[in-house]
Amino acid sequence: MSNEEKVIYSFPGVYDSLEHTGDVYIKVKGSNILELFENSGIALFDTMTDVKRVKGVLDKVVEVDGFDLENLLYRWLESLLILYYSEGLVCGKIVVNDLHVARVNDDLLYRIKGRAWCEKFDPEKHEPRVEVKSPTYSLMRILKDESGWTAYFVLDI
Repeated sequence: MSNEEKVIYSFPGVYDSLEHTGDVYIKVKGSNILELFENSGIALFDTMTDVKRVKGVLDKVVEVDGFDLENLLYRWLESLLILYYSEGLVCGKIVVNDLHVARVNDDLLYRIKGRAWCEKFDPEKHEPRVEVKSPTYSLMRILKDESGWTAYFVLDI
């Protein structure tokens, strides 16, 4: 962690919420790229409620395409958030089964497919935290080093 990153909340082994003036700034770690996307989804839902209290009674397939890794992460988070807004679901476990890159004409196409285990949001059971409107590209970056993968992104609240 750099000197300018002030951690507000930590979910050990998954993500840190960093200081930000008006939204939620997330730093996610993963030992590999698949785990990075899994943990990013958990960070999204844990921002809204305590994911440790979510029972995985509904199994949802989530599949998205992107034109680079950052766009793929944005669309992944957006698709997971759509589960919340369209079906009232919160997810407590996410597994990415496939991430691949293909050349289509002269462009690259990134595709990710995973499963999310969810249940209906119940404010009596699931502690409401903040409501996330959307992921953003603000401060978004994905980095790889010898210790694994790191993603930074801002959630608009």
